[in-house]
Amino acid sequence: MTKKGKKYRKATTDRDPQKRYSFAEAVQGTVSAAYARFDETVDIAVKLGVDPRHADQMVRGSIVLPHGIGKEVTVLVFAKGEKEKEALEAGADFVGNDDLIERIKGGWTGFGKAVATPDVMGAVGKIGKILGPRGLMPNAKTGTVTFDVARAVRELKAGKIEFKVEKAGIIHAPVGKVSFGVDKLMANIGALMDTIVRLKPSSSKGVYIRSIAVSSTMGPGFKIDPASVKELLG
Repeated sequence: MTKKGKKYRKATTDRDPQKRYSFAEAVQGTVSAAYARFDETVDIAVKLGVDPRHADQMVRGSIVLPHGIGKEVTVLVFAKGEKEKEALEAGADFVGNDDLIERIKGGWTGFGKAVATPDVMGAVGKIGKILGPRGLMPNAKTGTVTFDVARAVRELKAGKIEFKVEKAGIIHAPVGKVSFGVDKLMANIGALMDTIVRLKPSSSKGVYIRSIAVSSTMGPGFKIDPASVKELLG
């Protein structure tokens, strides 16, 4: 059994591991319990009553959080012609096509998000085995395969996040930084939870949201009462 450090143990002093908190209580507890010298990221984990092995129960999507995620995002765009200029004007950090593909084949992955226009996806698909496992492959379902590259770049720069239910039925997503404070974190969480609720598959039966927890990078997790989702979303 791993022994927890003194700072972690101190951070959990006021936390009841058996209690199911409201969203406001859990977020306040997460902010108060953060102790690292850096600005910790706040994450949320949502256990869903779905079976991701079935295509009709896959829950995935994207959302531009109201207050972003507090992190500078490096965006690469695969495009050609006028779309290259459009991407650069929108703030893309890297723009190109064959040149970038060859660079990535050589082992470079110095970017956080990738966008591609539909007409170059045939070529981009050749490096799918490199981008896919790293979560960098452009995908039409999340809005990163599009001819509207300017919009895609601006949204990613503004804090757009993508999420996908894992094999265990859990969605993990960042919702901001501890420095955001309770109000901004609550706004981001509310927007994300609203999206997750709206994406409930029609084939999902029984309880959809099974459990929820929030935590900071180094801090303890605070379990949330799933019944409080209705209160959060009003």
